Amino acid sequence: MSTTEVILTEKIASLGAEADIVKVKRGYARNFLVPFGKALEVTPATLKRINALKAKRAEREAKEQNEADELARRINKIKLTMELETGETGKAFGSITAADIAERLKKELAGKGDVDRHRIHLEKPIKESGEHEVLVKLHSEVTAKLVVIVKAKGGEAESQEGEASKGDDKGFKAKVKAKHSK
Repeated sequence: MSTTEVILTEKIASLGAEADIVKVKRGYARNFLVPFGKALEVTPATLKRINALKAKRAEREAKEQNEADELARRINKIKLTMELETGETGKAFGSITAADIAERLKKELAGKGDVDRHRIHLEKPIKESGEHEVLVKLHSEVTAKLVVIVKAKGGEAESQEGEASKGDDKGFKAKVKAKHSK
């Protein structure tokens, strides 16, 4: 397989960022990267243009870092309170996942920042009430700490309903037994 070197003009997730010199297969460079303006062939003239691309890259990375720092400051101040359904014994029904936290965080930030659920790092879904510290990785160098307070919801009101339904269930079972014994 023959390869060639190209200079990337924009960030491509699987290859690199602008101004990177990467080796790719000739067909990929010839049929996709170069015609769509995503890369330039390595020549003495394009090597001179690499400085402009490096400046563009540095500017973009600085902007992303500043935005991540600002968002991290806002997230560090937030304390999310979430409710978790529990039964009469205190056992949780369901859990709080990274998607749930991302949705609530989006509401709290009110459009002044968006956090993808994949950036929220939970070792496992939250199933216990109490205060939990959750890490949010916003940038390769910026991590925020979010406090999530989980309160139990349910218990006595639901346990009374459960007892009433158990009583009905016992009566039903007695009727079924009587019917089958005849």
